[in-house]
Amino acid sequence: MVDITHKSPTVRTAIAQAIVRVSTQATIDAIQNKTVPKGDVFAQSRAAGLLGVKKTADLLPDCHPMPIEYTNIAYEIQNLEIQIKITVKTVYKTGVEVEAMHGASVVALNIYDMLKPIDKGVEIHQIKLLKKTGGKSDILNT
Repeated sequence: MVDITHKSPTVRTAIAQAIVRVSTQATIDAIQNKTVPKGDVFAQSRAAGLLGVKKTADLLPDCHPMPIEYTNIAYEIQNLEIQIKITVKTVYKTGVEVEAMHGASVVALNIYDMLKPIDKGVEIHQIKLLKKTGGKSDILNT
């Protein structure tokens, strides 16, 4: 791991996204009507995403374990795409970009897993960092 002992804690925020594309309107309808056989897609995927954010350091060897002060997971449906946006905040010595992107990835994978029995054309797209604040540099990629 990189030595961060010389750094001072600051408020760190990261916003990441993932996009899940389905192949039919019937899949979107099943999500919205909560009739997907595996359950409530958004609620279960939110829980998976929260675990993904918190467990990032357990899975990625160079990530520092850190306190996660806030996580928000939001969904927006546009036509056949589900946009997942995750915001993660902490007060710490290093940023939360990887935690936000990991959380977005886990949400997308959970949605994929829940939908695969009813839609063989589900795809995951554009896992990326949208914004980062705190520390030495701020990044805005939207």
